[in-house]
Amino acid sequence: MPLLVLEDDPEIAAHLETGLTEAGFQVVSCGAGDQALALALTSPFDAMVVDVHVPGLSGLDVVRRLREVGRQTPVLFLTARDRMEDRILGLEEGGDDYVVKPYSLPEVVARLRAIIRRTQPKEAYSKQVEVGDLIWEPALRRISRSGQKVELTPKEYALAVLLLEHRGAVVSRSQIVRAVWGMPAVTDPNAVDVQIRRLRRKLDDPFPVKLIHTVRGLGVVMGMHD
Repeated sequence: MPLLVLEDDPEIAAHLETGLTEAGFQVVSCGAGDQALALALTSPFDAMVVDVHVPGLSGLDVVRRLREVGRQTPVLFLTARDRMEDRILGLEEGGDDYVVKPYSLPEVVARLRAIIRRTQPKEAYSKQVEVGDLIWEPALRRISRSGQKVELTPKEYALAVLLLEHRGAVVSRSQIVRAVWGMPAVTDPNAVDVQIRRLRRKLDDPFPVKLIHTVRGLGVVMGMHD
């Protein structure tokens, strides 16, 4: 899913680009409102993440001008402005959602997917992903195996989605940290292993065929074992 990020803080922009790319988005980043407006008018994006206070046109101005010319690209405002008046203004100017910094990356990803689902045709999100007897239905946030729905906590679901989105490829520990906890290096060394064990206990252990495999020294992969 192509995504435009308007953020002038280099550190935050880099963190967003890395995390959102790992979540399955194709990210284009820029740090000035004028540049973002030009990109949004000339390239198709499934959504935008917009900071309000940026050089040139403000994020609000960018979204306002897009709406004036009929562009309905979903917009998630991501900003340090946390007053209720700011939130209301952002939504009134055409934003679809509003998240205040400091942010949680999993929440940003979840909110982006939600606003894209709301604004895209239903058939675009009716597809399901199958790995062996596992079925993931993104639109319903449901994962099942052998016809049995698997009840997962938010963190377990975030990890399962990460593995399913990268099925067949090795997912590193750093990718897991960003997807599940939102920021790098904020968990204890054993937290990733604990989370993987918890997911395996629900998604793998009750079933004869195992789908979650550890690749020593590299990470974890979701798929049928050769």
